[in-house]
Amino acid sequence: MAERSTAAVDVADDSGEQPLTAQADQSTADGVAQNRERDTDNDEAQQSTGPGGSAMVSPPELHSGHKLARRYRLEECVTRLDGFSSWRAVDEKLRRAVGVHILPADHARARSVLAAARSSALLGDPRFVQVLDAVEENDVVYVVHEWLPDATELTALLASGPLEAYDSYQMVSQVSAAMAAAHREGLAHLRLNPNAVLRTSTGQWRIRGLAVNAALRGVGSDTPQRTDTESIGALLYAALTQRWPYESDAYGMSGLPKDIGLIPPDQVRAGVHRGLSELAMRALANDGATASRHESACTTPEELVKAIGEMPRIRPPEPTFATPPDYQRTTYQQGTYGRPTPHPGVTQPVPAPPPPLQSRTGKTLKWAVSALLITALGLGSWQLADALLGQDKQSDDTNQTQTTDGGDKSDDKPKPAKPLGIEGAQEYVAEGEAQHPGDVGLTYDDSTTTGWRTNSYTDGPKIVIKPGVGIVYDLGSDQEVSAATLSLRYGGDHTTVKLYATDSLSSSTPLSSMKELGETTTNSTSAKVTIDKPVKSRYVLVWLTAMPYSGQDSVNYSQPGYKQAITDIEILG
Repeated sequence: MAERSTAAVDVADDSGEQPLTAQADQSTADGVAQNRERDTDNDEAQQSTGPGGSAMVSPPELHSGHKLARRYRLEECVTRLDGFSSWRAVDEKLRRAVGVHILPADHARARSVLAAARSSALLGDPRFVQVLDAVEENDVVYVVHEWLPDATELTALLASGPLEAYDSYQMVSQVSAAMAAAHREGLAHLRLNPNAVLRTSTGQWRIRGLAVNAALRGVGSDTPQRTDTESIGALLYAALTQRWPYESDAYGMSGLPKDIGLIPPDQVRAGVHRGLSELAMRALANDGATASRHESACTTPEELVKAIGEMPRIRPPEPTFATPPDYQRTTYQQGTYGRPTPHPGVTQPVPAPPPPLQSRTGKTLKWAVSALLITALGLGSWQLADALLGQDKQSDDTNQTQTTDGGDKSDDKPKPAKPLGIEGAQEYVAEGEAQHPGDVGLTYDDSTTTGWRTNSYTDGPKIVIKPGVGIVYDLGSDQEVSAATLSLRYGGDHTTVKLYATDSLSSSTPLSSMKELGETTTNSTSAKVTIDKPVKSRYVLVWLTAMPYSGQDSVNYSQPGYKQAITDIEILG
């Protein structure tokens, strides 16, 4: 397949890079070894000639301690390749670590790198490592981007073995949704590999090098969506098997055996989740369905997001607790203090119990215990008599109606509500454009650090431009729905949430044909919609009709306006 052979050649070219000869001191290297800011497939690389020995543009003469714009102090060179270099640096103005790509202004790709960096910065999606600055000055072009000290590359995570099913599911879900959002804005990655995907300490997956990595390398594609989709499939394949799905070894992983073709992950390693295995094949074999399983191929990140949404949800593993050590009793009979250590194989005599108390003190204790027993028996008899008299009094008035909770004749109590499983979700669009349909799965991923957000509106709190925005959830089968609880990102003003029962995931069913179940208004970051009488339905629409005002969001990178984000939801039944 053309796409697959291109990726394999790309890895082979990277494997020929030579290591850097100049390294930072060992203490600094150890401090950043876990998360080196790498934008090449084989980092710490140096190459002075191109294919066929053609001369490359020499990178600017830079060194540790050099400052750009009197602000960015270079600390350590982590990549030197093809006329550009990448550095770990310090933003002295904001006192934070950053990453910097540097190349001469007359480099053949300098203009395209600047354009890619500025386009990526305009996206402002927090799932991507953000471009902070893109400047040309003093015959040098440099791009400044975030440095994530708490993040670990997928390459490093896979060094110890494949990921668990839940972690693989989270990775492919978040990466697919992020790339779908990027492609909607006309941006592609084209260098999406295990070095470009990082997991933060909170479990969120971040992507670095959007558009910029490809521009630095001069990589292009006539089918960018297909290229990125196949790359996501390769990431999932590697996460499930710890194998690279091509014949060449790459990223510290062995490739597939030659002459056997692309085989499903669950045939490479036992115990692989079947649904994720099929998903990886649908993304990798995107020139058609696989031979053994007849699912349709995924050729765009958006199709991949839809396929993930149709999968049964993979829940996190149950926490395991270590079995506590046996409690060592230290009573007089069983304690070991002061006893000689027994020799193996020697039968030890059973110690005799102490003789009964025969002293005056022992007799006094016996009389005290006897008195206590007599008192307890007397109290018990009095309580028993009082209970019998109470029953006789109650039976004298058989026609009296009980009105208190404690005296109800029926012992039936309402069953506590429990969370219902969500099998899938889809954004409901009543009018106008969609909000962020690729993110709906993040509202029920058991993480409040991710979520689905609305657009920002100039009028509010009540939505004026359309009747509302929301998400339809699929419970898998008809369930009795009694309530829904939401975790929201923004408080203040007020948020109004309505609940509807509908007949499908589709937006084709009008609101007027749905059954309204309940409504609530909140000023905080949580909301609960309670239904007076539980209603049986498979599909539930969560509908926002009013949203609070909030300024520019550094987490969501959204504009000021009336907006809301759902970070987690539970539908109760």
